Amino acid sequence: MYQLRPYQQEAVDNTIKYFQKKRDPALIVLPTGAGKSLVIAEMARIARGRVMVLAHVKELVEQNYLKYTSYGLEAGIFSASLGKKDWDQKAIFGSVQSVARAPEEFFQGFSLLVIDECHRVAEDGDTQYQEVIEKLRKNNPNICILGLTATPYRLGLGWIYEYSHTGELKTEQKRFFKQCLYELPLSYMIKNKFLTPPVKVDIPVTCYDFSELSEKNRMYTQSEVEELLKNQKRLTPLIVKNIIDITERFNRKGVMIFSASIKHAEEILSHLPEGEARLVVGDTEISERDEIVQEFKERKFKYLVNVSVLTTGFDAPHVDVIAILRPTESNSLYQQIVGRGLRLEPGKTDCFILDYTGMGHDIYTPEISDKRPAKESVPVFVPCPKCGFENTFWGLTDYDGDIIEHYGRKCRGANHDVATLQVTPCGYRFRYKLCHACGTENDVTARACEKCDATLIDADSKLKQAKLSKNAHVLTPDKITFEERLDKNSNPYLEVRYYDADAKYLSEAHFFNNPSSFKKFQINFLRSHLRRPELSTAMTTPQDVIKYQKLLRLPSFVIARKQDKFWKITEKVFAEEL
Repeated sequence: MYQLRPYQQEAVDNTIKYFQKKRDPALIVLPTGAGKSLVIAEMARIARGRVMVLAHVKELVEQNYLKYTSYGLEAGIFSASLGKKDWDQKAIFGSVQSVARAPEEFFQGFSLLVIDECHRVAEDGDTQYQEVIEKLRKNNPNICILGLTATPYRLGLGWIYEYSHTGELKTEQKRFFKQCLYELPLSYMIKNKFLTPPVKVDIPVTCYDFSELSEKNRMYTQSEVEELLKNQKRLTPLIVKNIIDITERFNRKGVMIFSASIKHAEEILSHLPEGEARLVVGDTEISERDEIVQEFKERKFKYLVNVSVLTTGFDAPHVDVIAILRPTESNSLYQQIVGRGLRLEPGKTDCFILDYTGMGHDIYTPEISDKRPAKESVPVFVPCPKCGFENTFWGLTDYDGDIIEHYGRKCRGANHDVATLQVTPCGYRFRYKLCHACGTENDVTARACEKCDATLIDADSKLKQAKLSKNAHVLTPDKITFEERLDKNSNPYLEVRYYDADAKYLSEAHFFNNPSSFKKFQINFLRSHLRRPELSTAMTTPQDVIKYQKLLRLPSFVIARKQDKFWKITEKVFAEEL
């Protein structure tokens, strides 16, 4: 019988405890090579009823089946592409395409559904996964649904589950998978020698320039990629030569090259050593693909070029070079690509990662659901002043690594009731927009109050209205200054000036001579200007503000309105509101 690793046993134990109390779909996150098949085998072995294990490609169906049966356990396969449609066994390993077309009576008696590569499951809609789930639930409304994936997020959607076992609320949007029951970081696998260390090699030649794609703020199209590669065609021979040089110099055994299109792949193949390279694309006939992959595993050739295939369900442990020549916005896909070279193999000490895209993905970087606000932004850890949860936000740091500013809006922590497994979000807002009608704190981009539904004026509307008004002025500040001044009664006050690039300015005054004035300063100024709004400050005099002015930030726009002969600042718009 097999022996689970400690982390695998913990994943299984967490799953059992969860399904003893709840029936909402849940998932486990394990990186490539962490032994998902072993966890699946154990869950299927201990399940009281029948178990269905789904995957989207025949390679995964076969891998999971073989791992399960290698321990002397009996199982069946339901997959047209594997030529089997078993029916009666306790554990059935199937491809979602075949199972979706199975007759109604096939779906009886199942108590557990396990979905491998579960990030492919859509939230709803007429998909084959949802079709299978609906049929299983029809026969057993209390069926347990467990997903497994190495990459629990999807481009354009974000996190595929709502709540993490670490105490973090990943999204407030509805997701099919409600909780992550266990997650193991890739760094743990490498540190404990369960995976081969990836080594990013400094490329001594040029990279493709795909910056134009990432600047579009939208998903790019295949034709846009093709056009860029066409304009940079001269770079491909140099890049391929660099791959060959590194492979030969360091005596590498197996090289996988990921290309952007069939035309691109064919161009790459034409520059590789004849007889040492093969190509696999989506249209490659299945038997031919199987033959090519098998010959690559047997080391009959060294370079395997592919287009949008072999990112999952592919296992060739001797691969020790991953060359990435295709752009991707998806950190998930990037990790899947790199994962093809991290499996252990006798004599293999590392895997070279050659990235010729210049897109800056980092396999160890934590996934942050918010879009990166600026190139200099880095992940920073920010404790919540209300619940203590350590949030991961984008932010800026100084040379010592201390946080200067962060862009987090709302705490992602949540309280998890051990008895009921009920999740209650913390709800603390670092940045917020106050409702003028009921005083509720809303997200800075909210159009309507989440409590009373009152209409909230958004930043774009404010700016448009102000620019169209003769009695309003919009200033784009380039600099902010703080000075202590005295009023006609010799009372000190703080003058804040906002200068634009032409040295024109708008100013405002803040008094500190009584509790009411000080409170107004906190609400009208400090709350929005602090770079780190969660930090309590002791700014009770103009001198305090001047002393700690580095803690304060500049708005993107300042709006002033004409009052008699003077301009009075009435609104400010900050970057996160736009």
